[in-house]
Amino acid sequence: MIRFNAWLCKLVYNFATIKFYNTLMKYLSFIIIALSIASCKNEPEAKSLSADEIINKSIEVSGGEKFERSAIDFDFRGKIYTSTREKGKFTLSRTSIEADSIFIIDHLNNEGYSRQIGKMKTNGLKTIVVEDSMAVKYIASVNSVHYFSTLPYGLNDKAVNKSLLNEERIKNKDYYKIKVTFNEEGGGEDYEDVFVYWIDKELFKLDYLAYSYNEDDGVGMRFREVYNERYVNGLRFVDYNNYKAENTKIKLTELGKAFEANQLKLLSKIELENVKVDLIND
Repeated sequence: MIRFNAWLCKLVYNFATIKFYNTLMKYLSFIIIALSIASCKNEPEAKSLSADEIINKSIEVSGGEKFERSAIDFDFRGKIYTSTREKGKFTLSRTSIEADSIFIIDHLNNEGYSRQIGKMKTNGLKTIVVEDSMAVKYIASVNSVHYFSTLPYGLNDKAVNKSLLNEERIKNKDYYKIKVTFNEEGGGEDYEDVFVYWIDKELFKLDYLAYSYNEDDGVGMRFREVYNERYVNGLRFVDYNNYKAENTKIKLTELGKAFEANQLKLLSKIELENVKVDLIND
């Protein structure tokens, strides 16, 4: 009888101990959860970046202020492009070499546009008068190549309007998505064009872009994928795979999703060759 009572007491004790332990752990769990919630409430929320802040970070990782004091040369589709930027002044040029070694050089700077033609690049060049209707086309053509070659530099110009769209995931990477439009004043001949930029959320590099442009038969659209990234004297340059949407009902802002779903057709490659950069007063 004494042994039975001892065994019963031990069983009750063990049961009570287990029950107490479980109760204690239950309350401790509640306490830990409550403290975690309180801690989260006290932590400041992560600041959401604006479109301007994202673009600024992207420009910085691509070369930043070095663009503002640079002399850049590259070849593109058989033509030579050069640019200089220093203390707010700029010169953009395109040199074409025609038959019989005739040079045609288009210049665009703070003061306007001019065209020179001659047999030698440094001697014998004559400035010619270009009709306004043709000058507008030449200006747009020269400016477009230089614009794309240094992106995202240039997206802080006064005529640029930026707005932040919903974030997007492409090829297992998360992107900020920014829409860009232009004011009529200062926006150039193609001020009605609309651009969308996909910027890596982690590295702040521009990886994709899309744009719409006016054609004689309506609005056209293109999507570009960055490849062949390289830095030349601290400035980032890239090449592009150039795509077209065969389904004309796809919206400009949806081209990223269409690319992810393999719904775009590769049209061409945008490749810069022989890129050279000199930094002014470095």
